[in-house]
Amino acid sequence: MPTFDIIKKIEIKQKSFRVAQVCDQFDFNQNTIIEHFKGDFTLPDEWNVGVIVGRSGTGKTTIVKEIFGDVIQSFEHKADSVIDDFDKNIKSDELFNVLTQVGFSSPPSWLKPYSVLSNGEKMRIDLAMAILQNKDIIVFDEYTSVVDREIAKIGSLATQKIIRKMNKKFIAVTCHYDIIEWLQPDFIFSTDTYTMKYTRGLLQRPEIRLDIYQAKGYWDMFRKYHYLSHNLNKSAREYIAVYKDKPIAFCAVLNFPHPKIKPMWKIHRLVVLPDYQGIGIGKKFLNFIADLYAQKNEYIGITTSLNGFAKSLLNDKEHWRFIHAGKHSENKGVKENLNKARPINRNTYSFRYSKTMAKQELENALR
Repeated sequence: MPTFDIIKKIEIKQKSFRVAQVCDQFDFNQNTIIEHFKGDFTLPDEWNVGVIVGRSGTGKTTIVKEIFGDVIQSFEHKADSVIDDFDKNIKSDELFNVLTQVGFSSPPSWLKPYSVLSNGEKMRIDLAMAILQNKDIIVFDEYTSVVDREIAKIGSLATQKIIRKMNKKFIAVTCHYDIIEWLQPDFIFSTDTYTMKYTRGLLQRPEIRLDIYQAKGYWDMFRKYHYLSHNLNKSAREYIAVYKDKPIAFCAVLNFPHPKIKPMWKIHRLVVLPDYQGIGIGKKFLNFIADLYAQKNEYIGITTSLNGFAKSLLNDKEHWRFIHAGKHSENKGVKENLNKARPINRNTYSFRYSKTMAKQELENALR
C-alpha cells in the first residue's frame, strides 16, 4: 500500500526585530518549524479524475510532490495571441479541437493575449496546454482558487468531460469542496482527515436547468463572442437561454427562402458565453429551438464554419441530416467525410433538422 511519511523542516535563519517579537509574544523558542504529514494513498485500479482536497496548510502540495514528483502544471504566457503560446509542433486542427472541447471555443478570444482573458478562460487555456503535453498525469494545484465559484463548477464539469473522453488522468488539488460533485471524481483524498474515498460512478452532478424565452435586445451581450460576425439581421427572431436568472446563450433564427422547401428557416446566430462552454449547452439549446419549428412542420437548418461543432452535428444522426460541405453546389457530393471538403476561402458545413422530439425528450433537452 503506497504511503507517505513526510517531515518538512523550515529553519529560522535570522531573527529580525519582528520575528523576535513573535517568538517572545507567543513563547516560541525553537529555531526550526517542523511539519509532519503521514498517511496512505492507494489509487484505484481504474481512474480518470481525482481530487486532493483540504484546508490551506494541510500539506496538499507537499503530498503531491512526494507521491507524483514534480508534475504540477505551470505555464508561461508571453505571446501576443494565446494560441501562439502552445507548442509549435502541435497541429492546428488538434489545437483547435482541444480548445473547443475544454470550453474555449471562441476564435476571436484565441487571438487575445493570455493576460487579458478572464480567470475562467485562463483556466481553460491551462487545461488545454496540460492535455496537449501528453503527460501521464495532469495535476492542477490551487484548482479554481481564483475563479468565481459558479464558473468553477461549470468549468469542472467541462474538465471532467474532456478528461474522460480523452482517457487522461487528472488530479485537482484544491481547498474548495463545492466543485467535487461537478468533477465527479473517481477518488477523493482529504488532507483534513488523511483519508481516501473511492467514488467512481457514485457521485451525481447537480441538475443544470435552462429557461428559454423569445426576447429582443440581448445581442449586444453576446455579439463579441460570435466566431464569425458581430452583426444581427433586424428581422431575426431572437431567443435566450437563462441559467439561474442569467442569460448565458443566444440564438437567432431567420427566414430562409428556398425554391422547394417552404417554410424554411436557418439558425442565424448561436452563441454561448465563454464561461458556460464545453458542457453541451449550445447543442441542447440548438436542438430545443430547432424542435420548436419542427413541431409546427417547419424546416430549419444551420450552416457552420466550426469543424468541431460540425462533427458534433454529423454524429447526431438522430436529429441532424448532413446536407453539404463548402460554399458552392459543386461540393454537394461530399456526404459523410468532412475532411474531403474542398471549399473556397473557408469551410462551411450545412445541416437540416430532421426529427421531432417527444414531449418528454423536449423537456429533458432543457436539463
